[in-house]
Amino acid sequence: MRQSDITVVLENVFDPHNVSAIMRTCDAVGIQVIHVLNTKIPRHKKWGYRSSSGAKKWLSVHQFDNVDECFTKLRANYQTILATHLSHDAVSVYEVDFTSSMALVFGNEHCGVSEEILARADGFFQIPQVGLSKSLNISVACAVCLYEAFRQKMKAGHYQNNHSETVFKESVQKLWRLRE
Repeated sequence: MRQSDITVVLENVFDPHNVSAIMRTCDAVGIQVIHVLNTKIPRHKKWGYRSSSGAKKWLSVHQFDNVDECFTKLRANYQTILATHLSHDAVSVYEVDFTSSMALVFGNEHCGVSEEILARADGFFQIPQVGLSKSLNISVACAVCLYEAFRQKMKAGHYQNNHSETVFKESVQKLWRLRE
């Protein structure tokens, strides 16, 4: 039930445990491919195994240290790139149509998505909140968004109809056999 038409992009996320928690959520909702973009911090060498609960083993994680390379790959594989951003033109996560092909960009724990990435995104979304805090922990925010995507894709039959293309499924199955 892996979904080939949705991915998560993590930009300069400092804490490897946050990345691992996001991996666990991606696995839970059937997202296979994750992109980790580190332009201001070194590449992660290790993920928090306990916080990922072993999910990394089943995912395809692509690391980049170059924005152009990352976006070239995203544009080749996804129709739309949306970034989390607190702005007047950001739509609620509940207004995003997650049944189409898209990459969701989440920024780092302190500054959010960079201006460079915001300039390249096709649009912005945010999680509505009524409390005094302006944001959630990145792994929590990602989980909220991915479960809304899961809800929409489930309702649209993407999981029941096994939406993923045959070539994608075969490559994932081959990857999993190698990791067993």
